[in-house]
Amino acid sequence: MKYSLLSILILFAISIFKCKKKAVGQSNQNDILHINKTKDFAITGNGAASNWKKTNWINIRQRTKQSKSQVLTTRAKVLYSNTGIYFLFECQDRVLNSTMHSDFMHLWKEDVVEVFLWPNESEPAYLEYELSPLNHELPLLVSNLNGSLTRWRPYMYEGNRKTRHMTRVQGGVKKSKARISQWTAEFFIPFKLLRPLNNISPTRGTKWKANLYRIDYDSNQQRDYEWKPVKNSFHEIDKFGTLHFQ
Repeated sequence: MKYSLLSILILFAISIFKCKKKAVGQSNQNDILHINKTKDFAITGNGAASNWKKTNWINIRQRTKQSKSQVLTTRAKVLYSNTGIYFLFECQDRVLNSTMHSDFMHLWKEDVVEVFLWPNESEPAYLEYELSPLNHELPLLVSNLNGSLTRWRPYMYEGNRKTRHMTRVQGGVKKSKARISQWTAEFFIPFKLLRPLNNISPTRGTKWKANLYRIDYDSNQQRDYEWKPVKNSFHEIDKFGTLHFQ
């Protein structure tokens, strides 16, 4: 009888261990976004290209706590080609809080979507890309050495090094302070823009660290959105998820 009870306890302990191990595996798997490959296509600002049917939406969670009535949904899609990587954001909104009317401004101080791409974990440098609802962009190369940040703007930003981007608005007009129901952002980042970073020509099986964000400023309050949770800063690269190129 004692042996039988001991056996039961051992089996019970083993089952708990297996469940925990499985749970850990599931958690790790949830940190991976599998990116499908596509041929290059035209940017329209609303994801009209049939290429986007090759992949599913991912949820960009609101990290700022609000009542359910105040929560705005955000989702995104990602694809890649031989020449670069494509992003599509769909952002529920009420007011277009965007006043900056040129590129390379402090876009993060108003409504914006952001993508951080870290191709090579052995180097503390990555791309930060921001796009506002008014279709103004901020591409930056960031050096993050133990939390100390240094940023560079691209030089000779033209030709096949330049991004393609467009935004659209629904439920209103695309102008500052307009009341709307949603805005979308579609953009293409060429791999050549990522130079001098390494591991910037992904093929099947390549993995990059990355994160996707949104900032919204409705009701004079900043709301942050994230794909993978960070604590204090969007630049917490140790908390990034993984893009797995298929």
